[in-house]
Amino acid sequence: MHTETLALAPPAPGHHPTLTVHRFGPPGGRPKVTIQAALHADEVPGLLVAQQLRRQLQALEDAGQLLGEVQLVPYANPLGLAQHPLGQHQGRFDLGDGLNFNRFHPDLAAAAGDLLQGQLGADAQANVRLIRAALRQAARQLHSLGTAQDLKHKLVGLAIDSDIVLDLHCDSQAVMHLYALTPHAEQASALGALLGAQAVLLATESGDSPFDEACSRPWLLLAERFAPLPVPPACFSVTVELRGEADTSHALAQQDAAAIIAFLRHQGAVAGPAAALPRALCQPTPLAGSEPLTAPCAGVIVFHREPGDRIAAGEAVADVVDVDTGEIHTLRAQSAGLLYARIATRWATPGKRLCKIAGTTLARTGKLLSS
Repeated sequence: MHTETLALAPPAPGHHPTLTVHRFGPPGGRPKVTIQAALHADEVPGLLVAQQLRRQLQALEDAGQLLGEVQLVPYANPLGLAQHPLGQHQGRFDLGDGLNFNRFHPDLAAAAGDLLQGQLGADAQANVRLIRAALRQAARQLHSLGTAQDLKHKLVGLAIDSDIVLDLHCDSQAVMHLYALTPHAEQASALGALLGAQAVLLATESGDSPFDEACSRPWLLLAERFAPLPVPPACFSVTVELRGEADTSHALAQQDAAAIIAFLRHQGAVAGPAAALPRALCQPTPLAGSEPLTAPCAGVIVFHREPGDRIAAGEAVADVVDVDTGEIHTLRAQSAGLLYARIATRWATPGKRLCKIAGTTLARTGKLLSS
């Protein structure tokens, strides 16, 4: 293992935040894998999984079984880890400007496309090598204004030429689920089967450039720009939602790390025969078909159903009780699906998303992720 410490742009004199990267396997080995934990710094199950991965990757490296280079960022957001206003951890939003740490990552497609003009040809693999080089150059040319933006730029710069990117998150109260691009449905299904995911949600764009799509969507955009030349979707980047915030047992972390290693073996990054995939617990569904239920008013939330429950169209999922009038507002699902996540608090403000159902009959447009 080789450990590198990257300096981030200092927010003030005397403050010197850094980003830690552990590297395993042969430098430059393919497939290149980047795994990072807790970009939303208060989503801590990924931090525990990263520690298990560090041990398992070290053992594989010592045994000479790593064929690809693996980058592990054990805590992707040192800025958010330090944010504790009034004693409460706030790691999802930058307290400096209120922006989500997992939104507005740089889109390198246009800059890389300009660098590639006139270079691509009929050989798909040669195109992949040229595109990766152009994406790396575009990432090096980014100019950061502020520490949080510098963090985003450095994280994308680390991962932009990877074959596989796993961004480890969690929800408030949830079952295991994944977000990925639609062209990567097969790889997402394989990873989901190994992790025991109960929902795999696909889109070609979810909105506001989250980290995973900043790594994978440039390939779709460059394929459009340079059609009909062959540009495969050569970066499988996925957001892994490791259940809920409180799911931090050693047993779960060991299980999840082992599943990720098994996936890397299936993808050729780890030597040895890949075991047969377990039976998938779900089929991928469109993120546009995911139904958020929102509070119509302020009040106390009473859930009728648990994460992992199958919901029928029209079924009551939650109540919001108005504490002024006593009126009970019952929220019902529009479409059938699986309730895969809900909030952990029980006080609603008007318009607050309370839970999410993975369905297939809705067709939402616009920004498909929560704020």
